[in-house]
Amino acid sequence: MPVNALQTIGGFPISLVIFAGIALFLVLRLRSVLGKRVGFERPPLRPAPFSGADAVPTLERRGLNAISGRQVPDPSSDLGTRLMQIVNRAADFDPPAFLQSAEAGFRTIVLAFAAGDRAALRPLLTDTVFQTFDAAISARESANERHQTEIKSIISATIEDAQLLGDQAAIIVRFISDQTTTTQNAQGDTLHSGDSTADIVDLWTFERNLKSKDPIWRLAAARSG
Repeated sequence: MPVNALQTIGGFPISLVIFAGIALFLVLRLRSVLGKRVGFERPPLRPAPFSGADAVPTLERRGLNAISGRQVPDPSSDLGTRLMQIVNRAADFDPPAFLQSAEAGFRTIVLAFAAGDRAALRPLLTDTVFQTFDAAISARESANERHQTEIKSIISATIEDAQLLGDQAAIIVRFISDQTTTTQNAQGDTLHSGDSTADIVDLWTFERNLKSKDPIWRLAAARSG
């Protein structure tokens, strides 16, 4: 369907128009979610260069002032255009749903890494990132140290970039969170307490092969924002 054809409907999917008469409150409830998907269902766009594959996974972080919101990029923007390449290659890809899953994955990975839970980490990471995390966990174990991390809140989760090269898709998400991390020795003595004095910014690159039946977007790189 041509781009202008969807835009002339007023920014709403046809399904909302059909069901508008059933219950007004239902339309209002769904508008905030489905409205973000309008424009992400159009013909394929020109390919963009892939930039996520060479990112080096690290565990570094730094503080930055908070920014709020979890908005999906405007489909007419450059970033929205790149997301459209993925939408048109993967029928199950929905940017708002992806962002929710990415945020859930962020929580799981951060807490599993702190706990040294390799079983929880393995299916959520690429091989390279898992090796990096595994090495860091092994170093803690050798030093008889334990980490305890608490995610007080995820202030912001936004899509920073999206690229597609062949069948390989990569999406970078910027997370801004309020976290505390404590390191203890084998006797339970606190070696380091990392109460945050500023919001922590992480840029995580999630990757997925769109030809694979596996729907999981795995963490392929992590760096401070």
